[in-house]
Amino acid sequence: MFDYTATYTDYYQLTMAQVYYYSGQKENRAVFDYFFRKLPFEGGYAVFAGLEDLLDTLQDFRFNERDLEFLKANGFRDEFIRYLAGFRFTGNIRASYEGDLIFPVRPVVQVEANIIEAQIIETLLLNILNFQTLIATKASRMRLAAGERKLVDFGLRRAQGPGGYYAARAAFLGGFDATSNVRAGRDYGIQVSGTMAHSFIENYEDELTAFSIYAEEHPDNCVLLVDTYDTLRSGLPNAVRTAKILEEKGYRLNSIRLDSGDLAYLARKSRELLDKAGLNYVRIAASNQLDEHIIKSLLDQHAPIDIFGVGTSLVTGHPDGALDGVYKLAFSNGLPRIKLSENPGKTTLPHRKQVYRILEEDNSFAGAEVVTMIGEQAPETMYHPFYPDRSFSLQNTGNEPLLHEMMVNGTRLSPTLSLHEIASFSREQLKRLPSEYKRFHNPHVYKIGLSSRLRSERDRLTEEFKK
Repeated sequence: MFDYTATYTDYYQLTMAQVYYYSGQKENRAVFDYFFRKLPFEGGYAVFAGLEDLLDTLQDFRFNERDLEFLKANGFRDEFIRYLAGFRFTGNIRASYEGDLIFPVRPVVQVEANIIEAQIIETLLLNILNFQTLIATKASRMRLAAGERKLVDFGLRRAQGPGGYYAARAAFLGGFDATSNVRAGRDYGIQVSGTMAHSFIENYEDELTAFSIYAEEHPDNCVLLVDTYDTLRSGLPNAVRTAKILEEKGYRLNSIRLDSGDLAYLARKSRELLDKAGLNYVRIAASNQLDEHIIKSLLDQHAPIDIFGVGTSLVTGHPDGALDGVYKLAFSNGLPRIKLSENPGKTTLPHRKQVYRILEEDNSFAGAEVVTMIGEQAPETMYHPFYPDRSFSLQNTGNEPLLHEMMVNGTRLSPTLSLHEIASFSREQLKRLPSEYKRFHNPHVYKIGLSSRLRSERDRLTEEFKK
């Protein structure tokens, strides 16, 4: 994990914090909500990711000597610097479980702490949760497209700097099987996977020699890249020869990889040649600018591809690039707080809150969640967040609360979950979501509503601050 210290924040968090400190506000308790306004990739759901990394980081999030010297050199006052020297996050965090499916508008994480702590951790929280949630969601869409076929993250070289490390984690959470990222594999227990580069083959006098030398060194897990010169006239025939040599030694060629050209056509021709040679056990891997739409297209064309290696579009969250998660004040100094906007969609929800997922009789998602005041039970009717004339009946439905205590007084309430446990939970949650919300094109819109009490409080504050 990246070695975070508390200067991993935006400058204005610290300028505000110094004002709070000297104006007597440093013990002011504040509640902030983390949520997002728009689903990525024009999809029907998002996969919540990054929470475990955030919680682990917060337990040791502090300013070191170098941080304090830097802040002093930038004009922060001595007494405030001494305060920061003892800074620790001592607040509370309630959140959805990592790996759960999340939707716009409703709180996903609620932070309650003194105002300085809550502000300083904002940037860290947004940085970790926005990125990993984006990538986990992208990975989940690729998993839906690929079915049971193997998915491997090849994206480290195309990632934005160290972001590739966390992208590998999020991709596994979202449904990938393996990664080429050795460090992420080491730290998160993800299976590492890789083949060879074109340069490896070019380094030898001919392709067959390159294949033979590689197979001799890796007979148990040999994957041959067959498109360096000519896939069907050179790469495939040489791969067949190498596979036969491995058979003579008691081994089997694992796979061939296609990395250019018409992947559907080449996969079909490769399968024919391999099967004709008695190599029906050799799998076909494909890479080269894949995303969920290309994977779906290839499989719709009945391309016999067993493994997909995905890079750029996965680790950059293409085409969206970022999740628009925000962190907004909902309660402070004992009073509810609200941000108003001429755009109704940007008016925030005040108060401490709970979120209830509405369930069908079989425990599947009913396609609705209701945001309530803390302590409220799920109501019988929920109201549209922005259109007052729209409501939705919740009678005769089940529900489950979604915001759970994760950290109290700066201490985690449970041990860190393994990435495998989180990924397994996420897969089970996705099964509970009806198929119409998983469509790539025009998915059903998941309903988010407000309880009558919360709606009334928001409307009251809106009128009060408009005067």
